Amino acid sequence: MSRKFLKVAAAAAGLVLALTACSSGSSQPAASADANTIRIGVSPVPHAEIIKFVADGQAKDAGLKIEVTEFQDYVQPNVALNDGSLDANYFQHKPYLDEQVKQNGYKFAVITPVHLEPLGVYSQKVKDLNSLPTGGKIGVPNDPSNEARALKLLHDNGVIQLKDPNNLNATPLDIAQNPKNLTFSELEAAQLTHSLPDLDAAVINGNYALQANLTPSKDAIAVEKAEGNPYANVLVVKEADANKPSLKKLGELLCSQATKDFINQKYQGSVIPAC
Repeated sequence: MSRKFLKVAAAAAGLVLALTACSSGSSQPAASADANTIRIGVSPVPHAEIIKFVADGQAKDAGLKIEVTEFQDYVQPNVALNDGSLDANYFQHKPYLDEQVKQNGYKFAVITPVHLEPLGVYSQKVKDLNSLPTGGKIGVPNDPSNEARALKLLHDNGVIQLKDPNNLNATPLDIAQNPKNLTFSELEAAQLTHSLPDLDAAVINGNYALQANLTPSKDAIAVEKAEGNPYANVLVVKEADANKPSLKKLGELLCSQATKDFINQKYQGSVIPAC
């Protein structure tokens, strides 16, 4: 679903999945005329694919009309939800959402967690973490929640030792032991796959790995565990809309057995249902 804290947002890709209509993306549009129309912002993979599966089948059967806008960054979907351009978004995990709310004062609510994208370590130069060279260069996402998550993955695999592995805002300054004297390149999450040839390894978010045709369960040299993981991606709306029937229904459809089966069959463990 990364900036030190996403100070500059990448321009939102104006790609719209024409499921039922087009979304204007203007900053102050009128509210949806139809109470059963939902304008939702998503990351391309896997969020857009999951939403399209729901929109093309279950949502139509339930009388919902889904308008989907894809974003290539992690800032604009919350901006658009806040200013009324969207009714919901689905691209982020709860720790990231909490940071955005704290920084920007958003009044958002989570309808439901939907899926987990296991974070993975990828390399074009080494086959395992033990082979990382002394003084090697490691890429990590530069937004606080995902950076801490990346460092925790390295900690769990014995690459580094963090002062507090439960610190959800850890940075390289919180590393207590770094036996191989690794250096860390803090990059926007979307750029990590492009920068991989210049790095000894990179910790990459699952959605960007999938976009780059990297399969976490096959291509990563280390993968995040699902058990007890707080980083499930969530369906988010404004607090004032948290009880809106159409949005609650969408949450139910995203957690249906049909959707879970779709996720399991399509992603083969690279994306895991979380509800």
